[in-house]
Amino acid sequence: MGKLKTHRMKPLLSKTTKPFVLFLLIVLTISIPVYYYVIDVIWQDELDEHNEIVAEKTAHELNRLNISGEDLQKNIALWNQIQPGTNIEKITSKKLPKDSIFTEEKYKPFSADPTIERYRSLKKVVFIKNSPYLFTIETNIEETESTIMIISFITFFFFTLIVIGLVVLNRRLSKIIWAPFNDTLNQLKKFNLNNQSKINFIKTDTKEFEELNESLRRLIDHSISVFKGQKEFTENASHELQTPLAIIKNKLDILLQSKDLTGQHYEIVEEINVALSRSSRINKNLLLLAKIENSQFDIVDIYIDEQVKHSISNLEEHIDQKNITLSTDILENVKCRGNISLTDVLINNLLINAIRHTSIAGNIKIELSKEYFRISNSGIEGLNPDLIFKRFSRFSNDNNGSGLGLAIIREICRFQSWEITYTFENDHHTFSVKF
Repeated sequence: MGKLKTHRMKPLLSKTTKPFVLFLLIVLTISIPVYYYVIDVIWQDELDEHNEIVAEKTAHELNRLNISGEDLQKNIALWNQIQPGTNIEKITSKKLPKDSIFTEEKYKPFSADPTIERYRSLKKVVFIKNSPYLFTIETNIEETESTIMIISFITFFFFTLIVIGLVVLNRRLSKIIWAPFNDTLNQLKKFNLNNQSKINFIKTDTKEFEELNESLRRLIDHSISVFKGQKEFTENASHELQTPLAIIKNKLDILLQSKDLTGQHYEIVEEINVALSRSSRINKNLLLLAKIENSQFDIVDIYIDEQVKHSISNLEEHIDQKNITLSTDILENVKCRGNISLTDVLINNLLINAIRHTSIAGNIKIELSKEYFRISNSGIEGLNPDLIFKRFSRFSNDNNGSGLGLAIIREICRFQSWEITYTFENDHHTFSVKF
């Protein structure tokens, strides 16, 4: 059977899940720097508040001490020595500096680690024993990076959990939710107009699927009705048209045997007889095309090699009359899917076409393999591939044909899912049919 070339198909589930997962991934990627910025701002605000509290509490505790000024200075000096990142410096009261909060980067004190870290600093004027002091305090804020890493890991964990859950749930739910749709699709695949049997779709409580099934029921009923009408017309036309044509031909044959016919009358009757024979062939071929288009033939397993040999045997006399050299390369027991009578028509039409358009003492080659059937015949000039399979296209002055032979071949190939191609190379016309 010929293989139809189609684009790679994707299930509906993947088309809905993939964009959703991609969206979550984008949101996750954007959320990480946002997390970092927001937490960093919150962290700095908390450190600023912490530094303010430390400065105010230190000043308050020192003010509570009932000690002399000399002991106070000793306690402040001791505080500056043992408290890292903090400094209390006495200043003059002439021009007090404004309070300031800032971030600075420097090496970590009291450590051999050369890494530069960030610190949140506060410079604030406090009054101890009614004297102004510049209180400086700095707090390391590098803990935010580890916090961000933890939050990012947790976010990624829950993202993975959401994606896995989404895929599993979608697959399980799709088997239940899409079961009516899949049943409808399977029944449509098996539906054949030749059987003219209605499809009984399963009931569903999904509104969209029920509307789809109802639309398909109406469409199928209409198609069956139209098909029956076309089939009846084809059968009636075949009977009603062929009968008067046969009567006319019979009368002409009787007239040709009359002794009263003059030579001129004989030529006229003979021309009418030839035209009538052609009309009869055209009528039969048009009816055959209608039957093919209406799918009024069954597809079965056939052995095409036997049919090819039978057609060659039937047309050997015509081949010998034109002194045509025939060469064959036919594989035995070639099995394929098709209709026996249509395949006979296809082989005969291709072979008759080759014999008719091969000059005297020309050559014809017939090949048959498991993949293709090919007929080549000698010629002078190639044909237009855009017109060759169209109905009533003519490429010679031979009026014996109906002009439908190649069109019928194309329709047979389409019906049987075969593929036919035409090429002209090395002074040879070649028709190839791929199964």
